[in-house]
Amino acid sequence: MNGSELVIECLREHGTDLVFGYPGATNLALYDAMYRQTAVRHVLTAHEQGAAHAADGYARATGRVGVCMATSGPGATNLVTGIATAMMDSVPIIAITCNVTVDAIGRDSFQEIDIFGITLPITKHNFLVKDIRELRGVMDAAYAIAAGGRPGPVLVDIARDVTTAEWTEEMEEAYRASKRSDDNHDGRVLSADGREDDSVWSGAAGATAAATAKAFRGILRKAKRPLLLVGGGCVISGAEEVVAALAEKIDAPVCETLMGKGVYGGTGERYLGMVGTHGTKAANAAIAECDCLIALGVRFSERVTDNKPDWCAQASILQIDIDAAEIDKNIETAAHAVGDVKEVLSALLPEIPAATHATWMATNKKRFAGDLAERAAIYNDRSTTALSSQWMALLLDDLTGGNCIITTEVGRHQMDVAQNYRVHSPRQLLTSGGLGTMGYGLPAAIGAAFGCPHTRVINVAGDGCYRMNMNELSVAAKYRLPIVEIVCDNHGLEMVRHWQHVYYNDRYYQTSFEDHADYVKIAEALGVPAVRVATRDDARKALERALAKDGPMVIVCELR
Repeated sequence: MNGSELVIECLREHGTDLVFGYPGATNLALYDAMYRQTAVRHVLTAHEQGAAHAADGYARATGRVGVCMATSGPGATNLVTGIATAMMDSVPIIAITCNVTVDAIGRDSFQEIDIFGITLPITKHNFLVKDIRELRGVMDAAYAIAAGGRPGPVLVDIARDVTTAEWTEEMEEAYRASKRSDDNHDGRVLSADGREDDSVWSGAAGATAAATAKAFRGILRKAKRPLLLVGGGCVISGAEEVVAALAEKIDAPVCETLMGKGVYGGTGERYLGMVGTHGTKAANAAIAECDCLIALGVRFSERVTDNKPDWCAQASILQIDIDAAEIDKNIETAAHAVGDVKEVLSALLPEIPAATHATWMATNKKRFAGDLAERAAIYNDRSTTALSSQWMALLLDDLTGGNCIITTEVGRHQMDVAQNYRVHSPRQLLTSGGLGTMGYGLPAAIGAAFGCPHTRVINVAGDGCYRMNMNELSVAAKYRLPIVEIVCDNHGLEMVRHWQHVYYNDRYYQTSFEDHADYVKIAEALGVPAVRVATRDDARKALERALAKDGPMVIVCELR
């Protein structure tokens, strides 16, 4: 087989049956190999950025590694935003690019770009393959690194002549011999990229584990107002059951970061909602009053802490994270453990004393009931028919009952969904949390729809974000994907306009859309039925109709 056929074989061996991409001059051999097989399906997106975001959405929705492909030059650079998005949110994707031939690298050849160098800061690891003998080992390592430890994106850039070079039986045997040797290592705990790793909980010395358990036990025994804060690390590790068990055992309420939504169900009796700048009143009040904060898979970003030097200063903070670099980086801890959240909590849970905090729980339940009452008042308000992104989020919650996957773009609508849509399980809300990527939601919804073909997917967008990647509607139309695209149209960039109001004395500039683009006609031209609504009754009817459809539909909501 040649190098391209070997790449396809490696994808198949690692369980990948779907890739998103776009062909070009340097990766034609790879696409020819794709043409001559049926095990791995290819989805042609409208843009390479769409391919990267679709691979990301697929990975977030399924928990599997997502794969995207692009050619050299602009094809490769168009992946960059998607790669950076995956890096910030710890999403396992592999981006496969093909560069110019080995002898042309470094000579400013047509469509040559150093994508290896460009992506060094925004990948977990990357590779430049200039020798066919390295290719199989690189592909194996890419999967191990992307999915292992704290997940993240891996770039594999393959020289064009490597894609057509012959992979011989002798090379295969040498690879297998090397693999057998690697499998017989001396028992050290290794990290995903092959380095010795003494920080993993399961491989830590017994004394270290015992000391950590003792420290956690001592702090929790004294706690009168404990609080759990769950983040994206809990989603990645599948820790929802052990998180619920911990909350029950120590009788504590649970709040979340944006990336941790669904770890503890949005209708659970201990649930307080999201913390931080865009959090609920109940969650932020609990943060301000707790005396022990158990932070699980959380990186303490400024949107959580508001960059306040005294944030949660009254509490002893216990942190568990798989990435040692996150420990004490933004918030100083009283005690911590480095390792997979599910594994560490499972080991710690028998060591943690049971407790009852009836007054603390009652206080927090009452506060969150107040938050819910405010939402209900907004949703049931009959004094107006006007639409808002908050009301649309509440309508989604009402009509879907949580039985769908929600993706979002970035902006006011994103926060309204996060605050008002009750997420019942992990991997149900997909959103760009760290990088805040406009144009992410629609291609991510496409990836999620392919990964979870029997689940309805709804993307909530602002009109600014919709303009970024609305061309990907053609993919939804081609494959008749069950995607509902909700466009919150306020004719401008609402969140940025808000900042201009707050910080720049109402000097509004370049944040209003005055071109009167017809988003309904654009959607229809791309093959997707669409409707514009301006009242609550019309919005409800349109969403009910969209949810009953087999294929995609766009609902443009005129906000006032």
